[in-house]
Amino acid sequence: MAVLLKRLTLQTSIGTYFSKHIVKPDPAQLSLTASTPKLLYLILAKGFSTDGDTHSEKRQKRKDAFTNTGRKISERIIHVLDEKGSDLGMMHRADVIRLMDKQDLRLVQRNASSEPPEYQLMTGAQIHQERLRLREQEKTNPKTGPAVTKELIFSSNIGQHDLDTKSKQIQQWIEKKYHVQVTIKKAKNAEQPGNEMDEIFNQILQTMPGIATFSSRPKAVRGGTACMCVFRPLSKKEAKAYRDSQETEGRETLNKDDRNKESDVLCQGL
Repeated sequence: MAVLLKRLTLQTSIGTYFSKHIVKPDPAQLSLTASTPKLLYLILAKGFSTDGDTHSEKRQKRKDAFTNTGRKISERIIHVLDEKGSDLGMMHRADVIRLMDKQDLRLVQRNASSEPPEYQLMTGAQIHQERLRLREQEKTNPKTGPAVTKELIFSSNIGQHDLDTKSKQIQQWIEKKYHVQVTIKKAKNAEQPGNEMDEIFNQILQTMPGIATFSSRPKAVRGGTACMCVFRPLSKKEAKAYRDSQETEGRETLNKDDRNKESDVLCQGL
C-alpha cells in the first residue's frame, strides 16, 4: 500500500512540473499552421491553372509582332540587313550583338521562314515609324472573310405594308455588311405583267439609297415561276461616289433656283 501511494505521488508531481514548464503553442501560430494546407492547395492550383497558357499566348503574340528582338537571338547564324536596307550577309549572333552595341541599333526579325532567318538592324525611330505604317495599312486593307448571305422569299402579290417590313429587314442586313438574296415567286392565278417583279426589286433598292446595290441583277429562276436577285452593300469607293454625286446635284439645283429667282426679278422689273 505504501508503494502504491508513493507511485501516485510521483506521477502527480511529474504532471504538475510539465504543466508549469512546457510552453503552450500560441493560438495565432496554430491558426497559421492550420491554414498552411490551404495555402499549399492554392499554390498547386495556380500551377495547374490555364492562366499560364494565356500568358504564353500573349508572349507569343508579342514575339510575332514587329518588335525589337534584343540580344536574345535564338539562331547561331542569321542573315542581316543594316538600317538602310543594305545586305550585310550571313553573320554570327555574337558579331551582330557587338555591332548593335557599337552603333546603338536594335534588331528586328524580317523573315522567319527564310534559311537562315532574316533580320534587320534599325534605330528606335525606324521601328516606331514602321509600326505606324503597318497600323495604317491594316486600317486601309482590313482582313475580311467571305460575305455572309441572307435569304428572303415571298410572293409577288405581297401587300405594301409587308413589303415595307421586308425592305427594312433587308436594310438591316445590308448595314451589317451581309449580302441578301431575294426570291420573288409569281403569284398563282395572277395576271401580272412580266416586269412586275422587276419593279418590286427596284422599289426595294430605292429604300436604301447610298447603302446598297445589285450584286446580281434580277433574273428568272425556277423555270420562270420566280425571279431572284442579290443585294450587297456599297463599297467605300461607291459610297463616296454616291455622296459626291448628291452634293453635285444639290449645288446644281441650288444654282438653278437662284437663276430662276433672278429671272423672275428681271421679268417683274420689266
